[in-house]
Amino acid sequence: MQTRPIQLTDVIYNAANQSFEALVTVHAGDTSRKYPCAINAPIDMPFEEAARGLSKQALRRAKKSDTFYSEVRPHVPAQRAGRRGFDPLGWLDSIVHKTSRHAA
Repeated sequence: MQTRPIQLTDVIYNAANQSFEALVTVHAGDTSRKYPCAINAPIDMPFEEAARGLSKQALRRAKKSDTFYSEVRPHVPAQRAGRRGFDPLGWLDSIVHKTSRHAA
């Protein structure tokens, strides 16, 4: 069985629904998926048990492909074709050593 790091965020108790609710993030490699989870439980349930239940629900959802989630992937900037990188020191040096232009 593969272990995935799990992060619980904004855990609240919804008294109207009598449930613990949280946004649970499941990290897998370089991808993070966030699942909205809720478990029916009494308000006096220990936090550790509620966290375990929310985590189990998120892991079950991560195994399915048809569940609702938000996904975050690392940003890889696109390479700009045909352009050199900007060298600020070289640019300043070229301005200082130009003799044909004089300040007014």
